[in-house]
Amino acid sequence: MQRVAVDRTVEADAETVRMRMHDIEPCMRAAGFDEVTVAGSTIEVANEVGPVRTELTLERFEAEDADLAYRQRDGLFEAMTTWYRVTETEAGTAIEAETEFELDVAMVGSFLDSTVISVQRRRELTAQLDYLEG
Repeated sequence: MQRVAVDRTVEADAETVRMRMHDIEPCMRAAGFDEVTVAGSTIEVANEVGPVRTELTLERFEAEDADLAYRQRDGLFEAMTTWYRVTETEAGTAIEAETEFELDVAMVGSFLDSTVISVQRRRELTAQLDYLEG
């Protein structure tokens, strides 16, 4: 299992950060996804990564230690789960975003490897923290 995590402390209050986080479509678009569709707890995203079009169907779920969590239901990963945590601190609001994934080698083939996926995911999560910071 590969892990990508980013964190940041922002001046915005925790309630504002959580509101922006739960406005799923713009939060996912902030990650750079070209297409985002939200229907209930299902999130469908699509993006061009180099020569490969990535399409994922994600499902939100309740996680005891996260403000927002979703996992892949269909897509290029064997497994993929992402958690976002928001914590008020003396310095502001701490935001942590973490993704764990395992590649489905049969689907990915030689175009992508875990290093490329990790770099891309780090960019996506960092862009989402930029959005959440306001």
